[in-house]
Amino acid sequence: MYIPPFNRAEDDLAVRRLVTEVGAGWLVTSRAGSAPSASFLPVLWREDTVVAHLARANPHWREIGDGTPALLVVTGPDAYVSPSWYASKAEHGRVVPTWNYSAVHLTGVARVHEDPEWLRSAVTDLTDRHEAGRHDRWRVTDAPPEYVEGQLRGIVGLELTVTAVEGKEKLSQNRSSDDRSGVVEGLLREERAQTRGVADAMADGLEPS
Repeated sequence: MYIPPFNRAEDDLAVRRLVTEVGAGWLVTSRAGSAPSASFLPVLWREDTVVAHLARANPHWREIGDGTPALLVVTGPDAYVSPSWYASKAEHGRVVPTWNYSAVHLTGVARVHEDPEWLRSAVTDLTDRHEAGRHDRWRVTDAPPEYVEGQLRGIVGLELTVTAVEGKEKLSQNRSSDDRSGVVEGLLREERAQTRGVADAMADGLEPS
């Protein structure tokens, strides 16, 4: 991932927090001579390991052997930035549109799991993570055991051992404080839901006026 120095996410805890809050990402692998395969998966990142699962009917998993190089792409809120929001537009007019976003790339090696107990543990952990904090949280044990066993037969597990982490926060850090403030104000006027997340992330980095 191309990351200019001013866009590099240096806070490891913030990078992990983004992956945890998003909770899903694109797993990308490639075979020699073939186009890359990508699957969008719920994920759980603990220490240097990511746990996920795929539908058995998804042919992607059959391309993954022990030690297959893999990339997991997790993206946070993103938004179009209009140059009309920059204070510098009125000063010199030398401004152009851009797109702001946050993203994390986890590179590593993948392996597939078909063991029923591994799958049950992974599905339970993923469910508990995404059900956490809900008033009427659902648990794997709420479903009939035979039904769960049938569902487990329809998936395969995926384990990614992470060897490199890259975090990027493209939040107009290369613009002046006045330009960044104008972008935040512009984003807050937009109706697209994701723009609020970008505005909040940008506002965290602004000096109090």
